[in-house]
Amino acid sequence: MLTVEDHSRDSAGLTYVYPVLSRRAGGLSVGINLNPNNKCNWRCIYCQVSDLSRGSAPEIDLEKLSGELRQFLQDVLQGDFFERQNIEPDLRTIKDIALSGNGEPTSSAEFDKIIILLSKIMQEFDLRDQIKLVLITNGSFIQRPDVQKGLQNMSELNGEIWFKLDSATEQGMKRINNVNRTMNSVMANLDRACRLCPTWLQTCVFQQNGYPPSDEEQTAYLNFIQQLLKNNTPLKGILLYGLARPSMQPEATDLTALSPDWLENYADRIRQLSLPVKIST
Repeated sequence: MLTVEDHSRDSAGLTYVYPVLSRRAGGLSVGINLNPNNKCNWRCIYCQVSDLSRGSAPEIDLEKLSGELRQFLQDVLQGDFFERQNIEPDLRTIKDIALSGNGEPTSSAEFDKIIILLSKIMQEFDLRDQIKLVLITNGSFIQRPDVQKGLQNMSELNGEIWFKLDSATEQGMKRINNVNRTMNSVMANLDRACRLCPTWLQTCVFQQNGYPPSDEEQTAYLNFIQQLLKNNTPLKGILLYGLARPSMQPEATDLTALSPDWLENYADRIRQLSLPVKIST
């Protein structure tokens, strides 16, 4: 039975398509996993993917992806999926199709073709104007022309980018995401994303070894956002969230959730910059 706690990519028994039931979203998110090989170019210490390794998405079988998505949508929209899963009546609706999964979706060489495929299927099921198409990304491939083409097509599909930024310092990104990135390159890719498709900044905050993000980290994050606004980057807002499920990485025992009060206080500091903040614990 599908529950709000179950975000398993294998719950539907499919390769690329999986359901996520979200109380926050108020319904069903249809996940698209373009990294069934559990490979990602980042290794975030809070990542819930077991057997994660470095790498890119494999070649995607577009025909199989198409068949799985059509089969799943037909089961949800025309079959008895909600009844079989014993889902509460107020959650029996599709809220979005989300490109997420077990790695970085835009590492797929077929990314722009996949967006076109999703557009076609959403049109077939009369979903294009009814739900969002969401991309959850670390933003590291947005400079690629094929990715930009895909994002432009996404913007015509009620699309939305959730751009990961857990730290606004290079040391913090190395510690949390295990990548070497300059903040100038991150800012440039974020600005590019915002101008291609509506974009939210998605930030995970937590305690590590009993300590929340330092004052230095918090100040750097706020300064980063201020610089974005000064650059007239059309950012939609901030998605601030904490740890909800256990990490599957070696650092798991070092990580604990922050209190709701801490999250709310931090969100208030961000809101003072005149940006909306959505909190998820």
